Amino acid sequence: MKKLHEDKIVNHVGKDVELGRNVKLWHFSYIGDGTKIGDNVTIGSLSHIDYKVKIGNNCRIEGNVYISPLTVIGSGVFIGPGVIFTNDPYPPSKRLVGITVEDGSIIGAGSTIKAGVRIGKNSVIAMGALVTDDVPPGTVVMGIPAKPSYSRTEYEKKREDWEKV
Repeated sequence: MKKLHEDKIVNHVGKDVELGRNVKLWHFSYIGDGTKIGDNVTIGSLSHIDYKVKIGNNCRIEGNVYISPLTVIGSGVFIGPGVIFTNDPYPPSKRLVGITVEDGSIIGAGSTIKAGVRIGKNSVIAMGALVTDDVPPGTVVMGIPAKPSYSRTEYEKKREDWEKV
């Protein structure tokens, strides 16, 4: 085990990994070879960030998340606990593809994202959703399979109302 911070223990940080400033890796995180992580990123306990993943600045990745190889995550993204990113739409195949998550997106707990999907800027994936198609920017999707439900503007209003209570 490699000790990164006084109270943060990491099982594995691969070769050629680039960690930005103020990156926090919680207990038993795995960071695969060739991964690049921006500044001010938090990765929760038991999360597995596979090889050749790119994560932008100011992201928060909760615990028990799997991010598949070749995935690109923009800046200011929140990924809830237990989210699974896939990289093979027809397993087990020889061709793998990552997922793209654009800036400012929110991915709710327990969601599963299909290989090759693009999650548009400032979109929201509801908890437990199964995302099989691209998500347009500024859209909230939910369900199995995930379908557009309302706009990010409506989501922010609902969150604001929730926080007032």
